[in-house]
Amino acid sequence: MTLLTKEVLTRRELRQFVSFPENLYRNSPYWVPALHSDEYDTLGPKNPALDFCERALYLVLQDGEIVGRVAAIINHNANERWKEEVVRFGWIDFINDLDVVRALIDAVAAWGKARGCVKIKGPLGFSDMDKEGLLVEGYDHLSPFTVIYNYPYYGDLLEQVGFVKDADWTQKIVDIPVGEVPQMQFAPLVEQRFGLHAVTNMSMRQMGKKYGVDLFHLINTSFAELYEYSPLSDKQIEAYLKVYIPILNKDFVAVIVDAEDQVAGFAFCVPSLSQAFRKAKGRLFPFGFLHILKALRKTEAIDALMIGVLPQYQGKGASLLIFKYLLDSCHKYGVTRMYANPQLETNHKVQSVFDGILETHEFQRRRSYVKTL
Repeated sequence: MTLLTKEVLTRRELRQFVSFPENLYRNSPYWVPALHSDEYDTLGPKNPALDFCERALYLVLQDGEIVGRVAAIINHNANERWKEEVVRFGWIDFINDLDVVRALIDAVAAWGKARGCVKIKGPLGFSDMDKEGLLVEGYDHLSPFTVIYNYPYYGDLLEQVGFVKDADWTQKIVDIPVGEVPQMQFAPLVEQRFGLHAVTNMSMRQMGKKYGVDLFHLINTSFAELYEYSPLSDKQIEAYLKVYIPILNKDFVAVIVDAEDQVAGFAFCVPSLSQAFRKAKGRLFPFGFLHILKALRKTEAIDALMIGVLPQYQGKGASLLIFKYLLDSCHKYGVTRMYANPQLETNHKVQSVFDGILETHEFQRRRSYVKTL
């Protein structure tokens, strides 16, 4: 067996990098392809995260055939914030072969060591807005389109080349009750006592213009102490607003403000798009967008992309107002379940946010690994 590690330097090689998982997972009923256009935007030279990140992409070939891919990333803001010299690996996919995994990790390690890094962690992206965390439990579920799916052998092979657990995220399915939820009777008391209320009677465009930047600043504040987090830059915020505002349905975007009309909490949800992405096969054109538009109009499930509450309003009922808003919308659209975003197992406040309000059960677990170089 002859292995060749090659850095991605041309557009043709980038296409091969983005397309490789389609062949690897062609027989999997659970894998959800990423949109190629999103992958090109994230991995290409116009990603605003490159203002403070470096990256290199690698392919491993066996006798001329692609058998693995990986991205090497250094987030200088995160390294400065967490006082560490870490090279991240992300976008990692490979056949069930230890030598292939070793070649991929060796490429990332050599690239990182040449830039002063002493540890390697992953899977992580440029920021928390990218997919992160290797799937280690729940392989027999169709994943939300926003998270990583991988075969069970991935973790075993990474451990064989020296990686150990660094952090875990759990992911829950939230059952949407048909009738009233008793706890919602306290929503008016929360509004009166803390001066909080949900934003209504405003289009998504209006909400984005008035609160969009503040929402992302709230993300930076409420997520500040979470694992490997680095604040989103103004350029990143501007880019994400351009992407999300046109596709979000205001009924699934809960924005909670205080008496001064300042954002106190939020939730971004979208109709579940996993099946639509599978039908589109990662491509918007010529017909992929039709499957996505259909899913955006009617679905039985929603994906919670992100939920956040300012620290001063945590434990004061802001999350109750968020869930009341979302439950009303779920009942309106006939939604029966919500896939919560991954939650760090050590973030006990977030882990308990549904307790006593909605029924949940864990269906997947994801892991970030670490290794000393």
